[in-house]
Amino acid sequence: MSGHAHGHGHGCGCEGEHEPAERGLEYGLYRRIDLEKLQCLNESRDGDGKLVFKPWEKRTERDKFVESDADEELLFNIPFTGSVKLKGIIISGEDDDSHPAEIRLYKNIPQMSFDATGREPEQAFRLNRDPVAELEYPTKIARFSNVQHLSIHISKNFGAESTRVYYIGLRGEYSEAHRHEVTICNYEAAANPADHKVESIFPQTNFIS
Repeated sequence: MSGHAHGHGHGCGCEGEHEPAERGLEYGLYRRIDLEKLQCLNESRDGDGKLVFKPWEKRTERDKFVESDADEELLFNIPFTGSVKLKGIIISGEDDDSHPAEIRLYKNIPQMSFDATGREPEQAFRLNRDPVAELEYPTKIARFSNVQHLSIHISKNFGAESTRVYYIGLRGEYSEAHRHEVTICNYEAAANPADHKVESIFPQTNFIS
């Protein structure tokens, strides 16, 4: 059940899902990743794991990618600069056996290692080959509503010795880290209208259509 993906026109019910510009905006969470602290374990070349988090319009470009090293597994540790509600994920690779075949998602486990991937994930997906980056795997939003750190474990591919990934797209909502909100509240402690403004953000941020 959780292994099925949504294509362009199926199942999402999102307004404007047929509009590429709208969909590109929804996949803007890559801008909220703390790239300096992002880790990719078992990458064949240091730093390549950061290259696959890129703008929607560059998702099919082939000049930047990450390839696994010792075996087919990859583990991405992705810290965000605030709190994320993750709604969907796209993973695109080559149209061959090096394409990821299975992913496991974990939340809020910084510096996760391969030793820790034996634990139960928040969600797991069996993937289809998706060289054009159009298949979205919808997450169980209740499990991913307050994510400061996301780990993506690519546990297997379709049979090749190594795995290659060109694009990982993350769809969802973003809110500033709580420490920033606390700072604003303290700074504006004497001004009640500011408190009301801060509070009015939350119904929109937490709204699930």
